[in-house]
Amino acid sequence: MLIHEISDPRLKQIYVTDVKIDKELAYADIFVSAVEGVERSANVLAGLESASGFMRRTLAARVELRAFPRLRFHWDVTPENADRIEKILAELHKKQ
Repeated sequence: MLIHEISDPRLKQIYVTDVKIDKELAYADIFVSAVEGVERSANVLAGLESASGFMRRTLAARVELRAFPRLRFHWDVTPENADRIEKILAELHKKQ
């Protein structure tokens, strides 16, 4: 849906890293990231909030649930942290 159905330029080249849905199906916490990193986080999250109503309606029509959860978006720093750790390990490996 993010690739083919939403034309907001703020949402280009982002990816979903995790989705957590509470037991009552009231909320879906969606974690996202982008190749460019945290510099884009505010812009991406604003774009997702803007498109959340469309996404929720579209997903509710495709997925059969008694009640469809509200979508909450969060920036995931895990890919950036992993990249930083990889760089540190590479530097340590060079020093040996």
